[in-house]
Amino acid sequence: MNKRAFVCDPETGLCHPADLDNSSLQQVEKEEGKEIIYVGDPMCSWCWGISNDLMQLKEHFEQFRFTIVVGGLRPGGGDPWNDKMKNFLRHHWEEVNRRSGQPFGEKLFQLDHFNYDTEPACRAVVASRKWMGSYEFDFFEAVSRKFYVENEDPKDVAFYQSICGQFAIPFDEFAIAFDSEEAKQKTYSDFQLNRNWGVRGYPTVLFREDQQLYRVANGYADYSQMKTVIEQITSRS
Repeated sequence: MNKRAFVCDPETGLCHPADLDNSSLQQVEKEEGKEIIYVGDPMCSWCWGISNDLMQLKEHFEQFRFTIVVGGLRPGGGDPWNDKMKNFLRHHWEEVNRRSGQPFGEKLFQLDHFNYDTEPACRAVVASRKWMGSYEFDFFEAVSRKFYVENEDPKDVAFYQSICGQFAIPFDEFAIAFDSEEAKQKTYSDFQLNRNWGVRGYPTVLFREDQQLYRVANGYADYSQMKTVIEQITSRS
């Protein structure tokens, strides 16, 4: 299968995911209630860009459950690590920084080899659910920050040691969970689920009211834009 080329759009603030090898997707029923659902990938630069605005949104609407579905931007990676790729990322990161103010490091571009595989970072977020609960987004944000600012490699389990320390997660137990087949399967289920919903880029923010999903943001949006959309949805209830 030929994967779609790595595409992030500076106009829409949207990063488009690779296709999955398995096209068999399964519906997942949700319980009654209202919920903000963030579909993103820790190694998606526009997801890093929207991070502060999402934190504000989560805090403002604290009466609603806030759930993460990891996207799977480039599971497996495989894009050539050459000057073309580095220049694309550098230009793209500059655009995200300009619009969002989020910081970026430069060390990644000094590497001779790097596989931009986003599955392990997504799997780490899934593994963290055992400890983080409703604070899962804090772990997600910490992974993005360490990758984008410090430019360390999320494929290496040692990458997560300082993050586990930050949230009092026993690192030895996390490392076992991170490498487990259960975490890999749950991560892939998240990848399938968001594609089944029709999500074709990250970040995407949805609002669920019982069994109905509403789109809050498709691409980069600021806090006030997302807040207004959710208020409009809930005012019709």
